[in-house]
Amino acid sequence: MAFCILENIPKMTLLFLILACFMQLCFGVVYKVGESAGWTTIGNVDYKQWAASKTFQVGDVIVFQYSPQFHNVMQVTHAEYQSCNASAPIATHTTGKDSITITAHGHHFFLCGVPGHCQAGQKVDINVLRVSSSVSPSQSPSSLSHIPAVAVPAPSPSHASYWLPSKTGLVLAVALVLLVSFA
Repeated sequence: MAFCILENIPKMTLLFLILACFMQLCFGVVYKVGESAGWTTIGNVDYKQWAASKTFQVGDVIVFQYSPQFHNVMQVTHAEYQSCNASAPIATHTTGKDSITITAHGHHFFLCGVPGHCQAGQKVDINVLRVSSSVSPSQSPSSLSHIPAVAVPAPSPSHASYWLPSKTGLVLAVALVLLVSFA
């Protein structure tokens, strides 16, 4: 019996390493919009620069932290984002600690609907690129902006990873386990 276990150690090590690699596919990152400043008009936070410095992926959680007495978060279309029009948002968030899980590739546009705040720069474009292929020229940002993000209970804002079950990651992991075990 001990001989069989020792014989399978290289195979088990390989299996463990493969599973560890595919577990990365199941993790999302929590991003606090505006870092320590949060979602605000105070301090001239450059949300465009903040978003440009991140590599967003499906499964990531975007946390908007703000004073609900003075701000809100509205998900809008590309045209509404460009014109700072908050009259017909896709979704409105008002808790002051809103967590939004990114569920699709493409652009996700958010702004503060309080008059004058968007014009003052309180808006952000969260762009989730496809890993394996780029967006085709026929898909404009406005055609991708209609995809709503799903709200989830707020985790503590951080850059820490968290467990997010991913069907794709789990299927790949199971397939590799079967492949290695029968090899």
